Amino acid sequence: MAEMGKGVTAGKLASNVQKTLTRAQEKVLQKLGKADETRDEIFEENVLNFNKQLTEGTKLQKDLRAYLSSVKAMHEASKKLSECLQDMYEPEWYGKDDINTLAENTDLLWTDFHQKLVDHALISMDTYLGQFPDIKTRISKRGRKLVDFDSARHHFESMKTGKKKDEVKIAKAEDDLGKAQKVFEDINIDLQEELPSLWNSRVGFYVNTFQSIAGLEENFHKEMGKMSHQLTDVMTKLEDQHLSNPPRKQSKTVLKTTKVVKSGRESSKEIGSAPMRDGSPVTNPETKAVNHAPTPSPSTTPVPAIPKSPSQAEKAQPSTDIAGTDSAVAASATSNSLPAVVTEPAATNGAVHDIASSEGGDMPPNFLFKVQALHDYGATDADELGLKGGETVLVIPFDNPDEQDDGWLMGVKEMDWLQNKTLKGKGVFPENFTRRL
Repeated sequence: MAEMGKGVTAGKLASNVQKTLTRAQEKVLQKLGKADETRDEIFEENVLNFNKQLTEGTKLQKDLRAYLSSVKAMHEASKKLSECLQDMYEPEWYGKDDINTLAENTDLLWTDFHQKLVDHALISMDTYLGQFPDIKTRISKRGRKLVDFDSARHHFESMKTGKKKDEVKIAKAEDDLGKAQKVFEDINIDLQEELPSLWNSRVGFYVNTFQSIAGLEENFHKEMGKMSHQLTDVMTKLEDQHLSNPPRKQSKTVLKTTKVVKSGRESSKEIGSAPMRDGSPVTNPETKAVNHAPTPSPSTTPVPAIPKSPSQAEKAQPSTDIAGTDSAVAASATSNSLPAVVTEPAATNGAVHDIASSEGGDMPPNFLFKVQALHDYGATDADELGLKGGETVLVIPFDNPDEQDDGWLMGVKEMDWLQNKTLKGKGVFPENFTRRL
């Protein structure tokens, strides 16, 4: 007989078909109650436990893979967040190199955590579940061999109890029964030992798996906590740097410039424009000429009135000419430049301040010199000092010399200092609105 396929002959194929038909017939007879069935309750319980263990292990494997996917997604989110911080972090800020180092270490920590989870949890999980398919196949084979054993047993019994006894057929049936029983018992004995052992091993496997996960998470969060603490320190020092050395706002310069340009044409007849905070004062040749002209003697020149502020210049006409001075100089002083510097005390609201009143008392720390306001100046920002014409200001150095702009001074009003002895009211003001005493 020719072969039907590789390793399968027509005779073997016919034998397999006959076995299948015999098993089907035997099962039908057992279900109908016309044939008894060999039962093993202990083994059946072991099979139920096996199926339950396989179901739980499969679910655990699925959830563990989902956990690893979440760790990987969290890694990517953390990496993008660190990259965003690096992009926003300006080079002159404190801890730029520390931020880059922390980002690299955080990325390595996430990568190491994910890899160790794979090595110590997922791979062992796959190995644990890898033994179930073979055992499941052998359980199915045992079931088939049990049916073959029952069929051979029933056939042998029918041959022995039949009316016509054929010793040859009885002997063959007995031989077939012995073979079927041996095959079944070989498989059954192995499974009877393996299934309980496999069922009991689940506890140790669960313990090892979750201990590994817990240990890896503990180390990961411990190291991550250290890096989070380092990041917090860097952010705290950056905040201190920002508070101790705040940058000058560009908007302030624009505001000053706008103010000068807006009132420049009308107020330039009484005062010079306030310098911009970048150190470029707005002047004209005539102003320079008057400022450098000889100052008339106090005994022959009356005290000039304090010019009005730029905001008042638009509402009122310039004051009358100063008596006793040259007509050309008077015209120039009232129309194009600052008034001539005088040495007399200036009147404010009808009163005269004694300029030397505080010279004998305590001065502010690092006191430099005194100046007197020639015109009103309205503060336009929180760090500026508003002035009234005639007020005396005690000039002190800037806390940070780098913050000082050309044409601007730092000081505190003399009256505030004498009353409070504090520098809470200090501020910056334009130098060309004052004269030095």
